[in-house]
Amino acid sequence: MTEDDFEILSQDTGYDGYFRIDRYRLRHKLFAGGWSPVLDRELFERGHVVAVLPYDPVRDEVVLIEQFRIGAYSGGMGPWITEIVAGVIDADEDPDDVAHRETREETGLPLTELIPVYHYLSSPGGTSESVRLYCGRVDASDAGGLHGHADEGEDIRVFALPFAEIKARLAHGGFDNGMTIIGLQWLALNRADLRRRWLPSRTR
Repeated sequence: MTEDDFEILSQDTGYDGYFRIDRYRLRHKLFAGGWSPVLDRELFERGHVVAVLPYDPVRDEVVLIEQFRIGAYSGGMGPWITEIVAGVIDADEDPDDVAHRETREETGLPLTELIPVYHYLSSPGGTSESVRLYCGRVDASDAGGLHGHADEGEDIRVFALPFAEIKARLAHGGFDNGMTIIGLQWLALNRADLRRRWLPSRTR
């Protein structure tokens, strides 16, 4: 299937505030042949984001953040979520620059190296949002405290966990948001290669 195999019949904006919701009427070709009926779809437009997994290869620790999320509350889960760093990419911004900025704003730590991991759609059935996921090298020895912009309603607690504890939590469902799980599972699969890359002279 290609872009020639669907038709947008109409599009309008149903809501435009902090986020935007667009309405589409469309149809597309079917795998079995012919065309689908006309479909009505709403699309949640919130832009695109970067996510950063801050990792200290010397201490073998991951820096995580915790903050209030209304979506978690509405979804029937605890509203304080343990996450990795994330932030919206504004128009004409370079994603690498956003990764550096958001890591410093949310954790207080500078990134010394940055590795692109994945570029993926967060929930393509209902939003166009994509995530550029990175792993960033940090010094976790000073990780901690409260961070974020109070004037933007941010109240972010920062802490570091040893990789062994991260691995144990992953094995028992200890994280409950996709961005964080994807980043931590990537680290679990690539940690040895990553440490060889970042610590070539050390014995591991």
